[in-house]
Amino acid sequence: MAGLEPLYALARAAISRPQDALVCGIHWELVRHGYRCLGTGDQPGPDERKSELLPAGWEANKEVYTLRYKSTDDAHELLLKAIMVEDSMILNVMDRSSQKVADVTLAVADYINPEHLDDFHKVYKNTEELRTRIASGIIAPLRGPAEKAEKEPESKRDVHWDENPLRLPPRQPMGTRAPSRPSPLSPFAVGGEDLDPFGGRSGGMIVDPLHSGFPHPGIDPSSGIPGRLPPGAVPPGARFDPFGPLGAGRPGPDPDHLPPPGYDDMFM
Repeated sequence: MAGLEPLYALARAAISRPQDALVCGIHWELVRHGYRCLGTGDQPGPDERKSELLPAGWEANKEVYTLRYKSTDDAHELLLKAIMVEDSMILNVMDRSSQKVADVTLAVADYINPEHLDDFHKVYKNTEELRTRIASGIIAPLRGPAEKAEKEPESKRDVHWDENPLRLPPRQPMGTRAPSRPSPLSPFAVGGEDLDPFGGRSGGMIVDPLHSGFPHPGIDPSSGIPGRLPPGAVPPGARFDPFGPLGAGRPGPDPDHLPPPGYDDMFM
């Protein structure tokens, strides 16, 4: 526990009981996590300064230790009460900024060798466990989610254009192959044209008896009108409704295969 040794040496004169040594260790863990001690008691005193050291008189009450801390960024102010109940110490910590409260109960004998109060190298035991208890029981509950590592915003992820039908496909550099489009005959392509009118996808919700995009020899777009359409009037692959019924053997559904709404109404 680097840094605790000089702190313990400075506080040694005030340490007379095992719980004093435990409070000293808890204090240093708070310092390690970015907090500095302001003083003792529930209320602030005159000329208080944030310090890594324990304030004068911190060990005066052996039954209830009361210390106040503030984070180095001034975002959090903690009120720590360490209460002795028989051989255990109950830590009650409140963040005055957010009114959050955290509690941890520690058995003093699990972390302090009472017969070695004069020897720093022997007085503490199970230090890693003590660190874990303080971090998980006090530090983590009192810090908000905004202080955790922020994840990369969702908008910055590389999303393939085909995953979102409302996104336009990226421009393709010269000499590169354009991304493949789904087959217009795929049942999952239904409605794609309506969702992405500029993406070159097929499968709109409009009835398309010609199955646009596929050559169908023998279909006359001039059917149903006198004369004939000039060459190029219907570009290849264009979505086109013929002017009249198609000839026999036409592919796809009959444009008149569905009755109009209310067809059973005799007054229609």
